[in-house]
Amino acid sequence: MGIRSGTQYLDKLNSMRPHVVINGETVSENVADHPAFRNVARTYARLYDLQHDPDYTEQLTYVSPTSGDLVNASFLVPRTVADLQRRRAATSCWAEYSHGFLGRTGDYMNGCLTALSTAEKWFAQADPMFGENIRRFYEHCRENDLLTTHTLIPPQVNRSVAGSEQLGGQLSARITEERDDGIIINGARMLATIAPIADELLVFPSTLLRGTPEDAPYSYAFALPSDTEGLRYLCRTSLYNGGSTHDEPLASRFEEMDAVVVFDNVFVPNERVFMLGHPDLCNSFYSDTGAGALMTHQVVSRTIAKSEFFLGLASELSQSIGIDGFQHIQEDLAELIQTVEIGKALMRASEVDAQRNDDGVMLPKWTTLNAARNWYPKVAQRFPEIIRKFAASGLMALPGEADLASAALPDIELYLQAKTLTGPERVRLFKLAHDASISGFSGRQALYEYFFFGDPVRMAGALVKSYDTAPVQARVREFLNRSD
Repeated sequence: MGIRSGTQYLDKLNSMRPHVVINGETVSENVADHPAFRNVARTYARLYDLQHDPDYTEQLTYVSPTSGDLVNASFLVPRTVADLQRRRAATSCWAEYSHGFLGRTGDYMNGCLTALSTAEKWFAQADPMFGENIRRFYEHCRENDLLTTHTLIPPQVNRSVAGSEQLGGQLSARITEERDDGIIINGARMLATIAPIADELLVFPSTLLRGTPEDAPYSYAFALPSDTEGLRYLCRTSLYNGGSTHDEPLASRFEEMDAVVVFDNVFVPNERVFMLGHPDLCNSFYSDTGAGALMTHQVVSRTIAKSEFFLGLASELSQSIGIDGFQHIQEDLAELIQTVEIGKALMRASEVDAQRNDDGVMLPKWTTLNAARNWYPKVAQRFPEIIRKFAASGLMALPGEADLASAALPDIELYLQAKTLTGPERVRLFKLAHDASISGFSGRQALYEYFFFGDPVRMAGALVKSYDTAPVQARVREFLNRSD
């Protein structure tokens, strides 16, 4: 089959029968047409359509090594630096379309699956079957252009104890039965972004396990169709309020739903199990397979696009109302420029210094990407702050689109005009600034970026532990011992 169209994606989504709960309603059919999911599903459909657009096909696809069909470039196994750059060009294309506001486009988990598909020797430490299973599943997703998402962590109930200890171990998703043909899962997990509109749910290791016998039931990796019997998705309230693309320009297009996943006696067949037991291997699932590196490579592409968006928005705002000549405004614009250029530099450095792993996969330099993923969540918190500073009370003086077609139009044209924009043009720009800085959508975006890879404090600790400071410490000691 190869790359699919947006219509094929939407038709497949509407043919599925998931159990999705949102605002007291259970949605079990035609998910792509439900008001809470319709717009973002069509945005994802547009990403699929871009693959068929002659202007983007070469950038977004490559020829499958098995079928000869065109498949998405995020499935390309990188063997050279040029391959890494080709993957980045594809992920940048999708990221620039959404300006980085879509955090779970298919290329994110595709990168993970691509790396895992090459790590058969690593999986063989547990069972050769697991490596074969993940390779077949990767090929299945590649050849059918499936959209996958994943669910990460135990429910947030009592973080002072491990997931295996919460309510006697009965809350977190766990293996409750091992059968000859597969396993049974019960419990819950957070936080499956886009689960209602995804084809497949990946349930992979996340929180570090202690390696005790009590952790064995929580040590696993597997995949399931999103409408598997016994799977339930509990969605948060939508942050899209039903407005037009004029009044809610970001939320109306990019409101990705987050959901808690409940496993109620869910059966996982053996061929879809990629790890079972082995807490120590689960703890190194991303680092030792290269999955973390390819996933982060995609993330940095996306965050560069988002940084560029905020630089563009801030520049438009400042010029439109004539504040671009003020030095305190220029200082903030300089900060955004620095963020864009640092992101690009980190990306380039990770590719230039890439090395092949033992499986012959060219991986971007992890220490550089690790620095990027620790740096960005904090600098990104400044984006909405800068927009609020530039737009100020203008964010609260915004009539709706309907007012532009009413008797209020002359007042809008006269009193809401800007230095470089008409009244209606200024309203449209400031609506975008509103959605990017003070709306519920923007609040979720800030939270999402801050905790994208987990608790920043724990991430910082992991960065320190993993970084080799011995060479620079040796230079300091050498200096202290100099006699001249």
